[in-house]
Amino acid sequence: MSDPIEPSTSSSSTKDPALLIHPRREPFEHGLLPIPKLIFTDPTQTLIPLKQKLIEQSSSHRVNSAAISEVLQISIDHARLVLDTLASVLHSESDPLLKSKPDVVDEVGADVNDLVLFLYIQSYKKLLPRTHKDSAAVADVWPSTSAFDGYLSALSPLQLVRSNSRRFVPSQADEEAHQLSYLQKHLANIVSLLAEPVEGEGEESLVLTMEKFEHLGFLFYFGDKGSEGYHLGQYAPFFANSDPDMPAVPVPAAQVHDWVLQNIVSSLENISERISPKENGPPSSSDQDVPMADACTSTNKGSMSVRGPSFIEGISKSSLIKQASDLKGSSVKVLNCHDSVIYILAPLRYATVYGCSDATIVLGAVGKAVRIEHCERVHVITAAKRICIANCRECMFFLGVNQRPLIVGDNHKLQVAPYNTFYGQLEEHMNEVGIDATINRWNEPLALGVVDPHDSLSHPAGVSDAQAESGSHLDPEQFTNFLIPNWYGGESEGSTKDNPFPLPDIYVASQQRNQNNLGEVKQLLREAPLEENRKRELSTALHVYFKDWLYASGNIRQLYCLQGE
Repeated sequence: MSDPIEPSTSSSSTKDPALLIHPRREPFEHGLLPIPKLIFTDPTQTLIPLKQKLIEQSSSHRVNSAAISEVLQISIDHARLVLDTLASVLHSESDPLLKSKPDVVDEVGADVNDLVLFLYIQSYKKLLPRTHKDSAAVADVWPSTSAFDGYLSALSPLQLVRSNSRRFVPSQADEEAHQLSYLQKHLANIVSLLAEPVEGEGEESLVLTMEKFEHLGFLFYFGDKGSEGYHLGQYAPFFANSDPDMPAVPVPAAQVHDWVLQNIVSSLENISERISPKENGPPSSSDQDVPMADACTSTNKGSMSVRGPSFIEGISKSSLIKQASDLKGSSVKVLNCHDSVIYILAPLRYATVYGCSDATIVLGAVGKAVRIEHCERVHVITAAKRICIANCRECMFFLGVNQRPLIVGDNHKLQVAPYNTFYGQLEEHMNEVGIDATINRWNEPLALGVVDPHDSLSHPAGVSDAQAESGSHLDPEQFTNFLIPNWYGGESEGSTKDNPFPLPDIYVASQQRNQNNLGEVKQLLREAPLEENRKRELSTALHVYFKDWLYASGNIRQLYCLQGE
């Protein structure tokens, strides 16, 4: 372990990003499940005895779906969902759960300490969106309301996000402050869940071992490199002089609590100092969520901070491509994009699509989790380990996923279909992030409740719950392959020449029929007994209809982009 660095309380050092503690966003953004039995009104009093019951299930302190189901009194499907969701947000890449094949996940199981922290944060409430400063200008960008508005629900997903005060996704700084404040409030309880009493001295003498202390890394990290930053142990003053050949002496839980709390306070002060100037003037370029201007090709515009995700925001009536070399970090957020085609052809850990409409979004290979939320009339094409769809309407998902698609919230008219595209580096990217092309569970969606207890904006208190509307299977006759343009010769070249996910037989047969029909039409046109001038008239008419379709569908913009205009 490297020498510890103790954060100073002076103003100058608190502004050094390398000395600041941060919340791990992943558990809060991708790890919350709207399962009522996982949300406890008094997490500590409930989870301490539950933790003991879980430990009794296994001598290795790792538990499988059956044990989780029995102790938490939830279905085996929900228990496996807990296990898979926890795996997608774990902090330690060396945990055996992350390296397990799907068929042996239950043999490996989850570490009880990580599981109880995961269960504790199910009490977290998301931050309400902020109001956009220029609501009038923003209103001009948004499309007309959905055809469903007025009789399916009071507000559509996008109307809900944009209603009245034109609310938008909170800034990264606001979200981080909200998550840190939650952890600050609950820190004593969180530490007590990991602590254990000194033998013979009773409950008053709680201590943390080095191994238990490292589990706090599920919720915190240091540095400015996102969740791939430094582990707590590299900064903590505890265990620093421990002999590697000897077990480290446990540390009083109160001492750990006070040290983490001091760091949280320093980080909150730093965030407050960064936010305050923005309230009275233009935001600084270092912290701003920078929207991307209309673009046809990959550019350097956008919010590409070293720490946190890359942003693609506010694209309207355009085509955009991002490849691995255009992204900093391994997470992407696509926010408030309209009437556009967006290609993100890169290996990613996490991806979020929020508040988009009338768009096609291609996400390359996502090894941890994808979340699609508050979208309307969007086509999403992705190869991913797992996907969660929340509060969407009239959307279509072409999926190559290793786990069951999770559908939560107020959804309407969703369709799911098998994966339908490829690009040169797809298989290389899938191998890099751990996606198995032989497993595709696109047709096994798991629907949870309509009400999300973590989201008070979409579902105010007192609203009755029901099972979310699931996604229907796309009619094989409507299934078509999606062609990704070869925008650039160099980086886009690769070994993938076809869709790596095998298609179900019924979709293969439909594609073959369509190909045969197209061949017959071409032959009929070639052999039509027409004079040359009539053939030219027919050809001209076909071109005119095709051009009309290009304009009506908006695909003409992609041709302009391909031509570099």
